[in-house]
Amino acid sequence: MKTSLKYRENIIDSRRVVIKIGSRVLCQKSGKPNMKTIRRLTDEIAAIQKSGREVILVSSGAVGTGMESLNMTKRPEKVSDLQMAASVGQCHLISRYENLFAALGCRIGQVLLTHEDFKHKVRLTNVRRTLENLMRNKVIPIINENDVVADEELKAHATLGDNDYLAALVTKLVKADLLIMLSTVDGVKETDKAGKAKRVRYIETVNRKIFALVADSTSTLSKGGMGSKLRAAQSVSKAGCLTIIADGRKAGVLPKIIEGKDVGTVILASGT
Repeated sequence: MKTSLKYRENIIDSRRVVIKIGSRVLCQKSGKPNMKTIRRLTDEIAAIQKSGREVILVSSGAVGTGMESLNMTKRPEKVSDLQMAASVGQCHLISRYENLFAALGCRIGQVLLTHEDFKHKVRLTNVRRTLENLMRNKVIPIINENDVVADEELKAHATLGDNDYLAALVTKLVKADLLIMLSTVDGVKETDKAGKAKRVRYIETVNRKIFALVADSTSTLSKGGMGSKLRAAQSVSKAGCLTIIADGRKAGVLPKIIEGKDVGTVILASGT
């Protein structure tokens, strides 16, 4: 058996899964939601829950969806405009999720979080209790950054990284077995001697050498890049959780991951 597949054996036994989907997976360049992709991912997430697993969805896309609704052509720079886009977009985004999941017989609950929720002991306990109760009752929590009231998360120096860091915090909070981060690339890439980019199938330890392989990308929609995903993976690895970074635009990506197929990049938990 190939080493990359051996490292994925434990994925099949994962009982609690956090799935993070980035803005550029969910939205077109204009900010308009890509309903074909959203519908497919909703189907795949519902199938994972119906297989007996507990699922938490960390979804970006509120600002991008709001931009489209407000006829904005590029991501605003003013915090007040970003908050407005987030407010408008969150309504549209959660409404689409509600309709799609309901058609599949799944219930959802919206949870909006900020940095402060993870710093305050009482609030953190309340978040954990709520998430546990939602999952116990087979409700899929859909989590997003609360941009409307937490302006510090919208500023470049204190960003949650397009929800990458938020997904890591949630993963550790609920002690999930697996964190899946869906992006627009099929995992971490490295350049071979011929100058051709190829997929890194597995990473045993996230270190400076791994960070040197990537450079954060920029986008009018998203705040994250591969660097922020690796930092999130590094954080949950220390908590004993596996991470998969994969291309969310590819059909069947989630079932393939859950089945332990060789897609994306798997980052091992410490001690694996």
